[in-house]
Amino acid sequence: MNLSIAPRSGDAPPNVFRGDMTFRNSDAGILRFPFPLDTDRFEMKGVGVEPQDRNGPTAAYRSLFDIDEHYLDEVAERAFVLDQDRSRYHVLPHMEEAQWEATDYIMRALARDFPAHFSYRREDRNCRWENRLLGERRDFTFGRAETLPCEAFEYITRQAQGDFVLMDQRQGTLWLDGGMVTASYGWSFDFILGMNWHDWHGTLVGAVAESRVIDQALRMTMMLSAEAPQRRVTWVHAVRPRLDKSLENKIVWQHDVDGVTAETVPDDIFVRSEFQQLYRLPRSNAIIFVLRNYLLSLRDVARVPKWAARLHRVLRDLDPALARFSNIHFRRECVDWLARFDDGRPLSSGAGPDTERLEPRP
Repeated sequence: MNLSIAPRSGDAPPNVFRGDMTFRNSDAGILRFPFPLDTDRFEMKGVGVEPQDRNGPTAAYRSLFDIDEHYLDEVAERAFVLDQDRSRYHVLPHMEEAQWEATDYIMRALARDFPAHFSYRREDRNCRWENRLLGERRDFTFGRAETLPCEAFEYITRQAQGDFVLMDQRQGTLWLDGGMVTASYGWSFDFILGMNWHDWHGTLVGAVAESRVIDQALRMTMMLSAEAPQRRVTWVHAVRPRLDKSLENKIVWQHDVDGVTAETVPDDIFVRSEFQQLYRLPRSNAIIFVLRNYLLSLRDVARVPKWAARLHRVLRDLDPALARFSNIHFRRECVDWLARFDDGRPLSSGAGPDTERLEPRP
């Protein structure tokens, strides 16, 4: 798979997803965005998963662990967050086998899907990993922590985009027993570490409709097979392109709304797509849960006519009973601004852009 990786946008501390928040998408980046809306009305119908078969309406779907133009900036952002707060990474001791298996799984997938940037060779327990984007080349012994500079799962997830959670299946449920989470949205990884499925989701949702979906999702996830990974794309309406909206960082991001006006909404409000993926590891029986976030400003959404019209209709008609959208910021201003791109004509089904060329920036 071919892709263009943008150079780092400045020195540490990174200023792409914090500080000045200089995040921008290229034209190619806009067209590969996993737009989350495939119909004109958003409804909480069910889990909404589909097979993770490396196919889909944009390039973001076409690998197991996507790498895009923001790779270097996101890796730098993760390193900065970890330097400030080590609680964003932890794997419980009984997940040692799972973390090594997950590391092997991720390395194999990256080397297969992006051979120009990664290579991985394993013979018995002797391994060689190369990340050409970061200039990292390392020989290590599988299962021996002392042959890597940090824990195996930390080592590989520091070199990947997206958040990664390790779940253990026991006692008739799933337990969140490890992870690398530096871009959560309104929740704390450290707080829910070690919780079971219902306990940790109970800290995140409140609507009855969503609670039913959580029960359904547990049953489905526990039946996940190693041969049939699953995925879904969900979304939130975000103010400014900040990745780290964890509870630990709330003292900072709660001020992101300051200064936003009807005139700045096109550049300050973002569709934040969360591309969720589930992979069962065959030996340990653990599950890798990936939460990969993508950001697209309203102004960039407007460059894809289908997406602009669809987002307008979804925001305009959004059911206020859906708890996680009830406090959406600047909804009316967003609807008013997007209305100019919606002439009311029927839109094709599906979330694809239906175009290979973008409209000029409005």
